[in-house]
Amino acid sequence: MAVVYVLLVVLVTQASCLEPCRMEDDECHFHFDLNYNLTMVKDRNALYPKGGKLYKYDVINTTSATPVSIEGVATADGWEDSRLVILVNGLFPGPQMEVYEGQTINVHVTNSLMSEAVTIHWHGLHQRGTPWMDGVAFITQCPILPGQSFTYRFKARPKGTFWYHTHIGGIRSMGPYGALIIREKKRLREKEFVFTVTEWNHDWDSNLLQTKRTEGMFVDRKKIRWTHSLDGAGYSSFGFHSALINGRGRYFDPDTGKDNEAPLEVFTVTQDASFVFRVVCVGVELPFRISIDNHDLTVIATDGYDLRPFTAESFIINPGERYDFRIHTDKPVGNYWIRAKTLEVGVDHFGLAILRYEGAPGTDPTSSRRVCTRRNKCVVVNCPFLFYPEEENTDCVTFDQLRSKDEDPAPSAPIGRKEEQFLNFGFDGVSGWIGSVNGRSFIMPPVSALTQPDQIGLKCDQDCGVKKSCQCPYSLDLDHGKTYQLIFLNMGDGKGYSHPVHMHGHSFYVLKMGYPRYSARTGKFIGDNKDINCRGRSCNDATWADLHWHGDNIPGLELKNPPRKDTIIVPTGGYVIVRIVADNPGLWFMHCHMELHSIIGMALMLNVSFPLVPQPPPGFPTCGSFHYKTPAPKNKYLIDMKNDGVDDKNNKLEATDRLDVLDHIMIFQTIIGCLVVLVVIQFVLLVYTCRKHSIKPQNEQLQPLLQYK
Repeated sequence: MAVVYVLLVVLVTQASCLEPCRMEDDECHFHFDLNYNLTMVKDRNALYPKGGKLYKYDVINTTSATPVSIEGVATADGWEDSRLVILVNGLFPGPQMEVYEGQTINVHVTNSLMSEAVTIHWHGLHQRGTPWMDGVAFITQCPILPGQSFTYRFKARPKGTFWYHTHIGGIRSMGPYGALIIREKKRLREKEFVFTVTEWNHDWDSNLLQTKRTEGMFVDRKKIRWTHSLDGAGYSSFGFHSALINGRGRYFDPDTGKDNEAPLEVFTVTQDASFVFRVVCVGVELPFRISIDNHDLTVIATDGYDLRPFTAESFIINPGERYDFRIHTDKPVGNYWIRAKTLEVGVDHFGLAILRYEGAPGTDPTSSRRVCTRRNKCVVVNCPFLFYPEEENTDCVTFDQLRSKDEDPAPSAPIGRKEEQFLNFGFDGVSGWIGSVNGRSFIMPPVSALTQPDQIGLKCDQDCGVKKSCQCPYSLDLDHGKTYQLIFLNMGDGKGYSHPVHMHGHSFYVLKMGYPRYSARTGKFIGDNKDINCRGRSCNDATWADLHWHGDNIPGLELKNPPRKDTIIVPTGGYVIVRIVADNPGLWFMHCHMELHSIIGMALMLNVSFPLVPQPPPGFPTCGSFHYKTPAPKNKYLIDMKNDGVDDKNNKLEATDRLDVLDHIMIFQTIIGCLVVLVVIQFVLLVYTCRKHSIKPQNEQLQPLLQYK
């Protein structure tokens, strides 16, 4: 028995404290344990913020009290009434994964939630050869039910800034997400920082908001008013209370303007050096304009692909997008605000972090945002509209004005009418404000569509059409090896929002963006782009207004050196032309990455080269509905409870023999029980040690927080 105990302890030790993923490793292992937790709580004690630190609820004099360590606390914006969140390995956001290009990644996920099923999507990874590891519930796999485990195994490619998040229903807003960085196998030349940004609400998650949208948008007997961006595009009133950078922010009282002094994320830099920031928008609905006081930002990459460096005052990032930028720390030693401001007009919604030069005091910055003047205008990259009003002295750079760093021509091939597809992302104006693509509101199949295609049982039938609405698992069939030109639209009766459209399984070449007509004075939307013939108010059967436009024969296409992405903003009233080669067999989800829009049907599947899809691993889980049809036959193995299944005449044990057997069983169980207790104690100590030493300072290589299951 002692030998068994030693072996168990060794296994726990090896599973609990694996080293970080090193450059020379062929395979890397991570363990994710998803569990519930509360914000602003630690060791069963409620906390409150003061002076950028945290204190126990019963501390009165903070000047003489020892603050509580922020480690392991989901602070959010410091609001004292706890909100339920879902954490990965006890962290909010989840642990940052850092791996190297070409490595095989194994992520062992355990769902320790009591009420939610989960999957994990690896946002931006193409999953070439492993389409069943894409992590979309009911598209590429069955959900991981409470108490179940699932191992994801895939190649780390391409290099770049990516992230992971749950991909079922509307629980992403509860916190189970984190950054995934895939590096080239060479030493870093510059120090790097990573941060996530999202809006935050003290009380709501996406499920509650969606129910409010259905049943009535009211708070304190008042109807909730939607907010809008400069061009008039709407937002769905997630109920903004604050913005979080790396899970930290501050709540500002709307009446007094004072903040609650909650701790913020701090990025420490040295003077006269360059630093790279990798930014991931993990938000639910709102885009953010990112800037750093007194520092220009040079945008160098997006969604895993390098760009020709472009220097600007700020850039805009939408849900699902990633942008890398570089700064040069040539300013006086001090503290400077990092700002994440929403595009909403008429309200002041923002989040903060701190850029701190070494040698600066540990205090809040006093810096101000740059003043844009006529002689020194501010430049903003990735605008969802064409221009700001003249008095704002701000110039817009739309994404299609950027270029790939290295010459990377768009795929060229004869593009027939079948290979040029118009897809209108909007709301179904026939049956109400339901998310749809070409009038088809997506509903999830009852099975894993990729691995159980013969059991889907749902089709987009004759009830779907130009002037009809339907709910079905809408799919677009793409032939293997062909080049497709896709036109993402946002027009007709169902427009009103600008949609960040995300494509799984591929990154697309952005050839052109078409914007609507705006008021020259206010910048407000006044009409759809004239390049598109909607052929009806719904715009669900669109084509080019000029019948000669087709394939390469479209004015303004960038074919020589277009930038690449997997998530692109489609402006309301406008369109985006992208191109892909259908060479990655699989069933790939494509949807608006505003969580509320995705869960109400603004999505479709790209059915790519389905006959060539590789078989999933042996034992891959299946799922589906059950319908009771006929009484089940009597199970011959059921025990007859009347006589306990024992033939009294032939199989009856003597009383003494039974007692002897029971004694041996009890002794064996006692020994095993003691061993289990010892292993659990060892495990708890090891996990505590691992967690204590595994949370690295920002920018250092990840030490995974592992959970042995």
